[in-house]
Amino acid sequence: MSKVRIGILGSRFQADCIAGAVKAMPEEGEVVAVASPTKAHAASFAKRHGIPRAYTDYRELLRDPEVEMISITAPNRLHAQLTIDAAKAGKHVVCEKPLCLTIEEADAMIDACRKAGVLLLYAEELFFAPKYVKAKQLADEGAFGRVHLVKQGEKHSGPHSEWFWDVEQSGGGAVMDLGCHGIAFCWWFLGKPKIKSVYSQMATQVHQARTQGDDEAVTLIEFATGAIGLIESSWNRPGGMDDCIEVFGDKGQTYADLLMGNALPTYSEVGFGYAVEKAATTRGWTYPVFEEHWNYGFPQEMRHFARCVRGKETPISDGETGRVVQEVLYAAYASAGLGRKIMLPFCPKGIQKPIDLWKTPERAQAAL
Repeated sequence: MSKVRIGILGSRFQADCIAGAVKAMPEEGEVVAVASPTKAHAASFAKRHGIPRAYTDYRELLRDPEVEMISITAPNRLHAQLTIDAAKAGKHVVCEKPLCLTIEEADAMIDACRKAGVLLLYAEELFFAPKYVKAKQLADEGAFGRVHLVKQGEKHSGPHSEWFWDVEQSGGGAVMDLGCHGIAFCWWFLGKPKIKSVYSQMATQVHQARTQGDDEAVTLIEFATGAIGLIESSWNRPGGMDDCIEVFGDKGQTYADLLMGNALPTYSEVGFGYAVEKAATTRGWTYPVFEEHWNYGFPQEMRHFARCVRGKETPISDGETGRVVQEVLYAAYASAGLGRKIMLPFCPKGIQKPIDLWKTPERAQAAL
């Protein structure tokens, strides 16, 4: 069957990841268009990745008959409207994490795509990262017995995009940026069980001058099965990316470091051109990763989504997945604001962004 023709909305860091991922699975898809509100950004991105068409108005891209599926890499506050507009245009949607800002938006996105008969796919690359997939395969085969604790941590020095420091555009801080990965991962790893409660401790430890959001957090998820998910999220780790999991069962355990086992320990007094993610400099000791996109799972993710569009596979990460994460994000920020465990379901109305439940705990209390 023909390749799935993809349009990317956005032209910054994550858009580069998606374009690179699609190039790594050329038998399944190709990027045929990009849209970015800044003409120079759109044009340079298209040139860099060999994309034939560049638009400054995303609505023009949605009218492009060649585009079958769009990948949304724009700021969080735009996800819902872009998804709804894309659904109305008959395009399948891949939406980057987190799905949106509010649960109401999540429901509207799911409803719009359902009515239009298009797929809403939630871009959680940890479901496809080879090391983590192997750990889940072992767990599913019973290698660890009954799994009772899953830990995921992501820590680095802060987001690439300036907009993510602005809670009006992002909806929150490190938990919105990194914690959403851990929430999705623990839930998926354990077989997507019902979530019973959420407890989160948040703080702004380092970046008070840059953001009103949380830059460090620990989030605890209690599942109906009795298993626990423990998620560590931090923007306060200089020197590069740290992404790890730990899995504990009554008959075994495993650990996985997403990147370091695939890195080349490197020392350079002068530095080098290869960009080591989240490292401020390449002088001294650094750990450049080979096949970086593959280790993260981006090409495998986009291949799966392209095959879903062609009806060859059933989505393992869809709009409903994003909504589950969104509800836990709400509960996490409410828990941090109130200093107590939040029981699910938890769907407060009229909240514009999750971080409001932390900053104004009286609103969280009113929602209980």
